[in-house]
Amino acid sequence: MDTHSTSLFLLTLIHLLSRISARDFLSAGSSLSVESSSDVLHSPEGTFTCGFNNISENAFVFSIWFSHTAEKTVIWSANHLHPVYSWGSKVVLDTNGGMVVKDYQGQTVWENNVTSSNAERAQLLDTGNLIVKGQGDIILWQSFNSPTDTLLPNQNFTAATKLVSSSRLLVHGQYSFHFDDQYLLTLFDDEKDISFIYWPNPDQNIWAKERNSFNTTTTGVLDSWGHFSGSDNLTFKAADWGLKVMRRITLDSDGNLRLYSLNEQNGGWSVMWAASQGSCFTRGLCGINGICVYTPMPACACAPGYEIIDPSDWRKGCTPKFNLTRHGQKMRFVKLPYTDFPGYDQSKNAPISLDHCKKICLNDSNCKGFTYSEQGTGGCYPKSSLFGGVTSLYYSTYLKVPKELEVSNSSIPHSQPSVPRYVLDCPTTKKYSTPNFLDKPDSSQNGSNYFYLFYGFLSAIFLVEVTLVALGCWFLLIRKGKQLTGVWPAEVGYEMITNHFRRYTYKELKRATRQFRDQIGRGASGLVYKGVLEDKRVIAVKRLAGINQGEEEFQHELSVIGRIYHMNLVRVWGFCSDGPHRILVSEYVENGSLDKTLFSSEGSQILLEWNERFNIALGVAKGLAYLHHECLEWVIHCDLKPENILLDENLEPKITDFGLAKLLNRGGSNKNVSRICGTRGYIAPEWVSSVPITAKVDVYSFGVVLLELLKGARVSEWASNADEEVEMVLRRILRMLAENLKLEGTKQLWISEFIDSRLNSQFDNIQARTMVKLAVSCLEEDSRKRPTMENALQMLLSVDEAIGI
Repeated sequence: MDTHSTSLFLLTLIHLLSRISARDFLSAGSSLSVESSSDVLHSPEGTFTCGFNNISENAFVFSIWFSHTAEKTVIWSANHLHPVYSWGSKVVLDTNGGMVVKDYQGQTVWENNVTSSNAERAQLLDTGNLIVKGQGDIILWQSFNSPTDTLLPNQNFTAATKLVSSSRLLVHGQYSFHFDDQYLLTLFDDEKDISFIYWPNPDQNIWAKERNSFNTTTTGVLDSWGHFSGSDNLTFKAADWGLKVMRRITLDSDGNLRLYSLNEQNGGWSVMWAASQGSCFTRGLCGINGICVYTPMPACACAPGYEIIDPSDWRKGCTPKFNLTRHGQKMRFVKLPYTDFPGYDQSKNAPISLDHCKKICLNDSNCKGFTYSEQGTGGCYPKSSLFGGVTSLYYSTYLKVPKELEVSNSSIPHSQPSVPRYVLDCPTTKKYSTPNFLDKPDSSQNGSNYFYLFYGFLSAIFLVEVTLVALGCWFLLIRKGKQLTGVWPAEVGYEMITNHFRRYTYKELKRATRQFRDQIGRGASGLVYKGVLEDKRVIAVKRLAGINQGEEEFQHELSVIGRIYHMNLVRVWGFCSDGPHRILVSEYVENGSLDKTLFSSEGSQILLEWNERFNIALGVAKGLAYLHHECLEWVIHCDLKPENILLDENLEPKITDFGLAKLLNRGGSNKNVSRICGTRGYIAPEWVSSVPITAKVDVYSFGVVLLELLKGARVSEWASNADEEVEMVLRRILRMLAENLKLEGTKQLWISEFIDSRLNSQFDNIQARTMVKLAVSCLEEDSRKRPTMENALQMLLSVDEAIGI
């Protein structure tokens, strides 16, 4: 019998013996004392135990814990802020329903604040819920309503619920999990004077988080199968998803939220899901002024000029060897390449130069350093505190130190290249060590033998590489001179597969675009260049800006976009994700964007005739309806406008930039502004209100595009005076159109006056009236009154056969 089995057997035996004197419930007027370890409550099946838990030799906390685990696992505590002495303390259930924990002097250290005239008993259920019952099985109070750091299956998590991390001694930590002010389930770092979000990534917009904000209900629950579902669309499930497994969700002392499953054979817990998947991104791992690096295993190191506070506990972080507040002291900056300290931003400044960012930090005595964007966006983030440093491809940190402080390159922590992803296995005790960044030879090895073995191995590798390079060059030369057909039968199929959607290298796209010379477009999501691939395909290359997703998440979102295919959507051929570069490769559309053709002046080469305009409206409706109703994964465009509608050689519309809303970070300091996606004049009212965002935002933008197709001019140009806002223009035009739609007979001449004058009244009256009516309904302020894109498409199809004048 192994050690685990022996300890589990002893625990079970002790538990069975204790059941002899344990109680099934606590009746009104009775109590549980701290002196007797058998003076506890058990759940009916013995899964949970409730009583006084000794956290140290003479300190006890009234708690609930699992009965059959290798180490005692506490799931709820009452008086964790005020432990009681090991003698004379007790918990009393009063006849009025009040449950009170009293210390040896009789002072109350915790109470459930219940007052009732019909309290009968307190009972521990098999769910782990401690309840106080009244007459008729009425529940007067329950522990499920006030959790500490753990959530159990079928325990409702509401807006009033909050998990707070705690140490082994049940002392409250600085991390909490609860709904934020947008009703999203969120992890917070609660410091003395500030509380900020660290999960989900606060730099991401609502689409990247895949959440639904401002729901009317706020709830979440872990079901018996191991699946968690929140009202904000937060969902996750245990890797061992299924019934008959004991589970718990706990906010651990390091700030990571984890879902655990119990191994009944050895009584140990295994992590089945975690909010922070990478070890280094666990919030409290290395503490203040500490940096988590991969060496290749995750390890903690102090920032240059700092030293560890407690080698036995890295979470206490590092303390500076210098004094930043000394008056008149000259300062300089030490660069920590590819390092970020998330949070504690004093301000966000962009775009500014590196020198300007340094001046901002030098002039602020509270600035400990700053993070600067390495993507060329000029993002500058001065820091009031350097907490939880991590490796980042997108940022470098500049540490503020005294000018006389000497910092060697070997003291600058950095992760080793090509590091595999590590996930914490979360053992009961974790040990972290400072990595040695100096390359020192191992004196235990025989020097001469090692020398010959090493260089012999290098010689063998060199010969193999030369052979492979020679064979590769021969293969490429032979392949270059042969046609695909009849030479390599399988290669045509291979080309078809790889050309459908594949990953391109940055060097490949630089060559295709001639060093990104031919710029053909500019938008909020980035610059667009024209290029030609080796197979002679003409492509559009968009260099995306503001992408903060990791490699795997970025590739997943792009794979979703790559699977979307419709004649009225721009075909996406692939992507590039080399280092900081995030690039989208799509088909090149000959006639450019709709705005260049539709809003051109008289005498331009292309004037869109009526049939072409109606066909564009119909094609855009088909494309949006496909995204909203037919895709395997639901896609909202969020920025539909003429600039994102391209026209091919036959003036057939193709929507571009779809699916990018989940990738692009358009955040700001204001929480309302940070939610907004889109362009002024085309954004729906719900973007700036607390109404949930749905596909109806695209319907609103489609309504604006319909009006502009009819009028041949931007809505923003219809203002009667220079001070009139575009939203006011729209409201005024819509009121006028709604009134005119009620007119009949000869009074309908207003349509001819409204349509683009360049058409010289050459349009189909039925189609025009349908488009106006559809635009008015699409632009309803109440999103519930707008049609779906499927309904909008049906309206246009119903008049598609009308004969133009």
